[in-house]
Amino acid sequence: MDTQLGLITLWTQGDAVTRTVALLLLVMSLGSWIVILIKALDIFKYKGLGQRTETFWHSEDFSTGLAQLGTQRDNPFVQLAQVGVDATAHHRHTQTQLHDTLDISDWISRSLRNSIDDSTARLQSGLAILASVGSTAPFVGLFGTVWGIYHALMGIGASGQATIDKVAGPIGEALIMTALGLAVAIPAVLGYNALVRGNKSILTKLNRFAHDLHAYFVTGARVKNSGSHSDGKVVTMKKA
Repeated sequence: MDTQLGLITLWTQGDAVTRTVALLLLVMSLGSWIVILIKALDIFKYKGLGQRTETFWHSEDFSTGLAQLGTQRDNPFVQLAQVGVDATAHHRHTQTQLHDTLDISDWISRSLRNSIDDSTARLQSGLAILASVGSTAPFVGLFGTVWGIYHALMGIGASGQATIDKVAGPIGEALIMTALGLAVAIPAVLGYNALVRGNKSILTKLNRFAHDLHAYFVTGARVKNSGSHSDGKVVTMKKA
């Protein structure tokens, strides 16, 4: 209740600068929470899609494997597999452009890498907002505090009274701005770190899937490492 009264008093007694800072912190908080929720849902979805890659390799043919991966347009694993198909078909049936002089291994590797780079950019979209909020919100709150203290001291100087009951209220309300800045920044920083770890897990699965796809399109079989042994096993699959 005291905190609510403090916020209400801060808003009602504050000037235009104080209210602007409070609204800015509110917008920053809402923006960071929206990004955190949306990106967290995306990470959970992509992790679930990544678990389907083993089912893909146990399919009878490539087309069936693609269906096992899912039909979502934003599925990075489906996009990666489709890019491999297109790159292989392009290299084998077109030899009229400069990049077609690359051997099929280099051409497929380059195409898969470009697809992973695009997926990385999509996964990292929005993280700049969290980084900006986490680094600037404390200073925005501190600016509100400094301005509030200055405003309170000017009022005390005008009244000519500097007793504790006259100082504690205005100064305490100004310090609320620092607490608000920290309350906005801390979730943004924690959310940023959590999302970065989640994105790293997804990108690791994408890179492994790309490695298997590269082996499949070049050799006709997926090379699968068996534990800590250096020799590998191949998992064959019918061509699309």
